[in-house]
Amino acid sequence: MKPTLPLATALLLASACSTNPVTGKKEVMLVSKGQELAMGQQSDPAVTAQFGLYPDQKLQNFINEKGKAMGAISHRSDLTYQFRVVDSPVINAFAIPGGYVYFTRGIMAHFNNEAQFAGVLGHEIGHVTARHSAKQQTNAIIGQVGLMGAMIASPKLAQFGEQAAQGMQLLFLKFGRDDESQSDELGVEYSSKIGYDASQMADFFQTLQREQEKSAAQPVPDFLSTHPNPADRYNRVHQLAAQWKQQNGNPTNLKINRDQYLRLIDGIVYGEDPRQGFVESNAFYHPELKFRFPVPAGWKHQNTPQQFQMADPAGKALMMLALAPGTSLDEAAQALVKQFSLQPTDSRRTTVNSFPALAFVADQVQQDPQTGQQVAGIRTMVYLIQDGKTIYALLGASAPADFPSYQPTFSTTMEGFARLTDPDKLNRKPEHVRVKTLKLRSSLSQALKSNGVPDARLEEMAILNGMQLNEQVNAGSLIKVVGK
Repeated sequence: MKPTLPLATALLLASACSTNPVTGKKEVMLVSKGQELAMGQQSDPAVTAQFGLYPDQKLQNFINEKGKAMGAISHRSDLTYQFRVVDSPVINAFAIPGGYVYFTRGIMAHFNNEAQFAGVLGHEIGHVTARHSAKQQTNAIIGQVGLMGAMIASPKLAQFGEQAAQGMQLLFLKFGRDDESQSDELGVEYSSKIGYDASQMADFFQTLQREQEKSAAQPVPDFLSTHPNPADRYNRVHQLAAQWKQQNGNPTNLKINRDQYLRLIDGIVYGEDPRQGFVESNAFYHPELKFRFPVPAGWKHQNTPQQFQMADPAGKALMMLALAPGTSLDEAAQALVKQFSLQPTDSRRTTVNSFPALAFVADQVQQDPQTGQQVAGIRTMVYLIQDGKTIYALLGASAPADFPSYQPTFSTTMEGFARLTDPDKLNRKPEHVRVKTLKLRSSLSQALKSNGVPDARLEEMAILNGMQLNEQVNAGSLIKVVGK
């Protein structure tokens, strides 16, 4: 006997078939093109606010030029694609519905030629043209309809974090292996069609793999966490590129453009930009805003232009710092209470290292789905600290049962907020990629050492160059090093 679908799900499936622009096949799609465009338009400001745009017009012009050319030959040439280079050190590229495609400065620094960039650009445009994000949204809607009535909402810290991060989870949808394979195929097709050697994309996957192995004790680079990377992906992309060449008369003029690309990224910021804040010796320092505060030992942390987040390794508590809305402490408190549905239990005016402050404890009020009663889902400690016209919100959150054990940690961090006066921290400069022309033929290892790279960073620089340390490099060739 075949299982039957719930009636609501069956009706949705029957009324929502559309043709996939890439495969030409009918598939269930509950997200219309108009909705897809609206999702992108609504999410794009949140993305740019979260990361910030990287201020390099020549880099932005390059990604616009290549992106528009690729969009024009894609399966959805009718879309108005938007391309952004965002100011993040992580190695990542991602796309959201409606044709919005983002590359971090971190991934731009790790490409070693235009063809590698073009392959990944094609891969991301492929996610858009094959409507992978829209398909995931559809699957989620179908799942919700099928489970309606059986779902039990339990307040979790992760949900609070997502709310604080303004729903950024949309951007980091993890695609399945089939979607990734299809986007690899489209990356080969699209980059080849605009004249690039698509086999170079496979070489970039090796760079990503080495980066993952180097940081095995840390979280994997974002591109690898959001883009499954099966072991055979390198070989498969090489095969796809070879097949495309055979099917298209084995062109011999496909571009790689190594030197042009390296000159384009000469000077790009590498790694964390300390001007946007940095962590050192269990403290967070912000040279431009001139403040500091302690970070609990062992806590994980993430910094973006919009907020600084800290998380207990056990996953039972988080803290964040962000700018608070309003022109007074009272206004800021009212705005936060409304934003997070908080119910303050006590509040007091105080000073924190000479800064006027307002501190309160509050519960995030949620409705128990079984009883309909209002219950405390998460307990928070909030310190609003005023520095001139700027108000900072330092917020700590945990389950009510865990709150007493985390309250001292929250207090120590928030009451440790102070003016930054240390010249060493105030004058900290970011590192930049510097492109060097080699005078002599040597191994990459020797070439790096002769350009001032210390032994401890040789493997890091080899990965940045997409090469092995024992590889021979010729006189006159370009390599990347890093410096202030």
